[in-house]
Parts: sequence; structure tokens; C-alpha cells
Amino acid sequence: MAQPIAHELAKKQREIGVAEFFARNRHLLGFDNKRKALMTTIKEAVDNSLDACEEAEILPEIYVEVIDLGSDRFRVIVEDNGPGIVKKQIPHIFARLLYGSKFFKLSQSRGQQGIGISASVLYAQLTTGKPAKITSKIDPKDPAHYYELKLDTQTNKPDIIKEEIVEWNKDHGTRIELDLEGSYQGGSQSIDQYLKDTAIVNPHVTIIYTNPKAEQLIFPRADDNLPPKTVEIKPHPYGVELGRLMNMLKYTEARTLQSFLTNEFSRVGSGTAKQICENGSILCNTKPEEINRDMAEKLLEGINKTKIIAPPTDCISPITADLLEKGLKKEINAEYYVATTRPPSVYRGNPFIVEAGIAYGGEQSAEGSVNVLRFANRVPLLYQQGACAVNKSIVGTNWRPYGLNQSSGSLPQGPVTILVHIASVWVPFTSESKEAIAHYPEIIKEIKLALQECGRKLATYVHKKKRIHAESKKRDYIQIFIPHVAEALKEILGKEVDEDKVKLLLKEVLEKQIGTLENIEVENLEYDEEFAKIGKEENENTEGEDGE
Repeated sequence: MAQPIAHELAKKQREIGVAEFFARNRHLLGFDNKRKALMTTIKEAVDNSLDACEEAEILPEIYVEVIDLGSDRFRVIVEDNGPGIVKKQIPHIFARLLYGSKFFKLSQSRGQQGIGISASVLYAQLTTGKPAKITSKIDPKDPAHYYELKLDTQTNKPDIIKEEIVEWNKDHGTRIELDLEGSYQGGSQSIDQYLKDTAIVNPHVTIIYTNPKAEQLIFPRADDNLPPKTVEIKPHPYGVELGRLMNMLKYTEARTLQSFLTNEFSRVGSGTAKQICENGSILCNTKPEEINRDMAEKLLEGINKTKIIAPPTDCISPITADLLEKGLKKEINAEYYVATTRPPSVYRGNPFIVEAGIAYGGEQSAEGSVNVLRFANRVPLLYQQGACAVNKSIVGTNWRPYGLNQSSGSLPQGPVTILVHIASVWVPFTSESKEAIAHYPEIIKEIKLALQECGRKLATYVHKKKRIHAESKKRDYIQIFIPHVAEALKEILGKEVDEDKVKLLLKEVLEKQIGTLENIEVENLEYDEEFAKIGKEENENTEGEDGE
């Protein structure tokens, strides 16, 4: 008797390794074309360097070099002055997917998933067959360790090709060298743009970049102070889901439910824990392991019924409005700058802060849509702009009251750069490639409020500039006729008159009747009483139109 076909099908089933999966689906990690792959590789290496330097409280100095090897192959070298990596961790960090220290931490960091740099190593070996070359040193007294690594896609473990101690004239730091297939091109989604944007939102970093044309660009630091160090927090009760709550109850070391709530969550004291148990109709001294699914659901209902303080915000480190403005001034040539930092807010129990900035005028083109710069945890987002919450928020804001043209359902137009930064313990990206922020209503609302705050200040500046331009034009018309008036007086009086003196007297009359022409500051506008009043009126109109 023939076996059922299910037995034959069962023989074909096997476990899929995470490295095998991403080797076949590298587009999910941002390696879907050669140009993007080159940029993503540099992005992941630079992000790691910045995180390492900030954790070690070292002012970052990062060297980036891209060498054109011909035939669409490039050598990428990224070197930093960070704390270095201990010898036994080097292979795992660079040649093992889903390995890192940031996935479980609830504090702001650039990396989150433990995929980035190891994915770059995987892409390099898939496209050129060459290993990654890593050099790292942790102290002037310790030797530098050199590795040549590949990632074994079958086991998701590092394959060490070469290991040795080398001489390296550096006190501490890490250097990675990768050969990969790529394509170099300037423009809005290039390496050059990524590094420039990184310098804007990381004013404490110095970046020395050598492009494939052997041209060196230096992005000097604008501030000598490191961002405040973030503190790791525990999850907030409002962000927990039923399955996660049951898992936490299963593995906790707490002996009572009250102890579990106070020890495993932030902002839950003994009084709040008792209130949660009371609202969920569960005894405080219940043992966590005795709580079944139905009881866990009641506990979740008790959490949602209880008023709990918002999560602490020392786990996130915003750039601040002053430094954001400094970064814009350093990299964008404009005539007016404004920036703001919103108060902390929460989505799914995760604290976050939205910051926005605007650079107006200068050498920026007045034609076409505005230039949008998007950032998450100080990292530029260059791709998938249309799918991002930032883009939706900008399109959904009414910019006409702020002096910019805008068609319905599209970005505003004008000589403007709009910058938006979100800082959070866990940024909700739409995919593993970390290129767009998900459309959470809480995030969109905060972005809009930040944009409106900057927009109101911009409106005051633009309005004043237009009024002064109109007044100047009117004066020009009047002054054109002053010589003709002087000549007419000469004919009426029937005698010689000093035309220059008459012109001067007429000009004095003009100044007396209209007033002196006011000068406008070409950088950040100092509000006078008249234009503060105009700004107040426009604020009221804007709030009414935007419904915020």
C-alpha cells in the first residue's frame, strides 16, 4: 500500500536559519540595489561607531573612505576612536545576525535589532566572496586584534578566516574594511548626503570622508559636549500586551503579584500595584506562576483602569532646539533658522520626543517641493519618504498661513528645508531596513504640533520680509518722481532753484510722512512689538484652520 503523500512532503520540511533567510531576502535589510547597498553599509558602520563612542563618553572622530575598485566594486573603510571591542566578541558582533546588546535595552540607541553591521558583512561576502577585515583595540597598553571573517549562513555563526595581533598606532578604536558590489552617485540618497545629515543632528561628531573620486570632505563638530547619557528603564504597564505579560509572569523571580508589578515595570509603586490588583479583582499576594490566561487578562484590564504616571524620559536624549539650530546653520546656507523640541509623549508605553527645525531662504531653490530631512535617534532616513509618518505629517499640515505655497495632498513648495527628528527607546520602523517610521497617531500628532510651532515663527519672518519688500517698492516709485517734481517747481516759480536741495527736502518730507525703512535681520528675527502682534493674530488663525 502506498504511503500518504503527506509523508513525502514532511521529508522536505526543515528549519530555516535566520542567516539563510536574510541571504535570500537581503532587500528587507536595505540591500535591494547596488547604490542603496553601498550607502546602507556605510550607514550601519557609522551608526555603530557613534553609539560606541557615546556609550564610552568619547567625542567621536570617524574616518570614512570609499575606494572605487572598478567593475561596480568598492572598498568601504570606516574607522573610529571608540572604546574598541574585546577580542572574543569581535567575531560575534560582525559575523552573526541577531546578536547585540541593544535589543533588550529600553533606552535610546541607533541600533536596535542586532542585524545591521553583520548584514553588511553578509552582503559583502555574497557579492564579492571576500571576508570582512576587522581591527580593534581597547587600550593603549593592549594589543590590536585583527580578524578576517565570514558569516556561515547555515549555522549563523562566524567563520574565522584569519586571526592575529597587529601593530596599530591608535590608543583605542575599531576599523572595518569591506569589499562589496555597489554603485556611487551623488544626490539626495547618497553617501555624501547621509554624512552631511548625520553631521547636522550629531553636532558633537567630526567626520572625515574620502569619496570614490579621492576628494576629501570634512564635517567638523559644532559642539564639544556629548549628548546626555541615557538611562535604561523597565517597560511601562500601558505598553504591555497580554502575551508578553503572561511571558513576564512565567519567568519572573518575584514571589507575589504586587512584587512582580513593582519590580518588573517602571512607574509602579506599592500603592499603584495594589490599585491595579484591586481594579483587576485579583489578590495582591497571588503567586505569579498561579496566574492563568483569564487572570492575566483581568490583570491587564486592571492596568488599563489605573492611572499610572507616564514613563521617565531620562532614557531618551533629544538633540535640543539650540543644537539643532546650530547643526542647520553649519550645513545649510539659509537666511532664517528656527527649531523646537516638544515635551515628551508616549506611544504603546514607550516615551518619545519629537523635534523639528526649518531653514528658510538663502541659496535654496524656490522652485519645487521643500527639502525634507527625516531622522530617528539621530540617524538620517533617506529612503521610503512617502511611507513615513514624517511625510504624512508634513503633507497634513496647512502651510499656506506660514507663507508657503501648497497644493492639496502634497508637500509645500518654497526655498525651505524642513527637519524632523524623533527620539525614542524603540522607534517603530515599518521594516527591518529602518527607513520609515510607522503611522502611529500619537507620533503624527506630535510631529504636526512641532511643525506648527516652527511654522508660526516662520510666518512672522516671511510676513515681515514681504511687508518691507512692498514698502521698499512703494518708496522706489515715489523717488522716481522726485526729480520731476523739482523740475516742475522750477517752472512754476519761474526762477532758478537748487534742484539737489529740493530733492533732499522732498526726501525728508517722504521720511517724515511714511517713516524710515525698517531693516530685517537676515538670520534669526528679533521680534518687535508690531510683528509680535501680527504673529499672535496668525497663530490664532492657524490653530483654527489646522484644528490643533
